[in-house]
Amino acid sequence: MTKPNADPIYTMGRSEGETDRLISQSLLYEGITLRFFREAGVAPGMKALDVGSGAGDVSLALASLVGPEGHVIGVDMNPDILETARARAEAAGHRNVEFVAGDARTLDVGDDFDVVAGRLVLMYMADPAEAVRGFAQRLRPGGVVAFQEADLDRYRTFEHPDTPLMNQIADWVIAVFEQSGAATDMGFRLYRTFLDAGLPAPTMHYEALLGGADAWAGYPYAVQAFASFLPLFEQFGIATADDVGADTLEERLKEEVRTAKLPLLLPPHITAYARVG
Repeated sequence: MTKPNADPIYTMGRSEGETDRLISQSLLYEGITLRFFREAGVAPGMKALDVGSGAGDVSLALASLVGPEGHVIGVDMNPDILETARARAEAAGHRNVEFVAGDARTLDVGDDFDVVAGRLVLMYMADPAEAVRGFAQRLRPGGVVAFQEADLDRYRTFEHPDTPLMNQIADWVIAVFEQSGAATDMGFRLYRTFLDAGLPAPTMHYEALLGGADAWAGYPYAVQAFASFLPLFEQFGIATADDVGADTLEERLKEEVRTAKLPLLLPPHITAYARVG
């Protein structure tokens, strides 16, 4: 398949801090992802392709489900982050995972997979339906296409007059994704994407993480995310470092939750899977 020419900017940037954020993100969203893959039918002995594998979190989740008799190939365009992924796979004792640098849309990794999966990757592709169509061609008959994407457009429906800081954060986050060209409604668009790719109507779920206890991991994760966002915030004129106030952001969020008695909501995710052939 031909690689599109106008992929959006990767909004979160590529830095050591962003790699740490991806790992934190995985710990928070791991439960959603594992439930999703189990329901999609990922099972021992399968061969899986992880599209946009990053620091390896989705690949490691798949590896735990396919077991030592199965195999996982993670593909990412950033070769540096794959060094982290390989080290993490080795530390976790997974001998059934390999990572390859390149664009999963064009890289020849074979066409004998049982599952092709990705998390938060289609939103950065110029033509998600064309990409999914190509990924589906990598599957054996009866294989599974499974993607998990954020849905930022519906984030605003949770805004409340008693949480002005959270509202501002949501507005900034949506604005930076919009200006980078990423699909802010990719989660909701998964249904159309699967159909336009020639796949059956997918089974879908909408899930969101929220919490409020002082020890909740969502607070430091939000601060990490804003550190990754900041270069583009400033580049696009959305907000400055002083506006964000990263040094006090975590405590200000906690204080707003205490005062409003309303939880902090992290970006909702939508999952979709379909079986091919």
